[in-house]
Amino acid sequence: MALHGPRSRFAPTEARPWRRRDALRLLAVLTFALGAGCMPGRTPENPALTRAGPSALAVADALEALIAVKADTPGDRRYAYDRLRPSEPKTAEDALARAIVAGRLAQVSGLAAPGLVAEVERYASASAKLDPAFRSGAAERLLGSLYVMAPASLLAHGDSEQGLELLEGVVRRFPDHAGNHLRLAEGYIALGDPAPATPHLCFCVAHRSSLRADEQRLLEELRAQAKGSCP
Repeated sequence: MALHGPRSRFAPTEARPWRRRDALRLLAVLTFALGAGCMPGRTPENPALTRAGPSALAVADALEALIAVKADTPGDRRYAYDRLRPSEPKTAEDALARAIVAGRLAQVSGLAAPGLVAEVERYASASAKLDPAFRSGAAERLLGSLYVMAPASLLAHGDSEQGLELLEGVVRRFPDHAGNHLRLAEGYIALGDPAPATPHLCFCVAHRSSLRADEQRLLEELRAQAKGSCP
């Protein structure tokens, strides 16, 4: 599968200005207009989180299910993070869960986001090393998206070039997973090159039913930006 053309289109001088603005908007702007005096509490507002099983992944999955249907609160995100934080992950599943909840909390944490972004990188990388095939490359998919979207100043190792390589890799290894195609398309568009995103978006359109509700919303946003048409 021909995924994209020369790498020169993603030169840092072209991609970095947009990437920093967008990442700061995603990670530092308070999604729920929270002030310093009203940070999320440690009690979840949705009982689904307290009913989640004992595993870290069960907690992360419960939070993701709420986010998918816009039923979560900042307190839910803080609760999930605090519940997982005391134990250092030892398995790919636990490390992925920690990366997920840290990333979700970063979206509503303002000045605390840089440290949380570092956690996402650390634990997603650990999960990928322990089991790169888990959930069709979920850890590398998360890590690749982070490298594409986050400012280099918040990252210890990766950059947008490496992020694209990770996303391309999971698509090659798990070509039937629509979420992999969606995140790769997002990466191309984020870096200002929507043309190679079109076939991946079309794959997602054909497999829309396998995407979560929030992924389907992202798909429509990316299609509008790419302005490409599917056969």
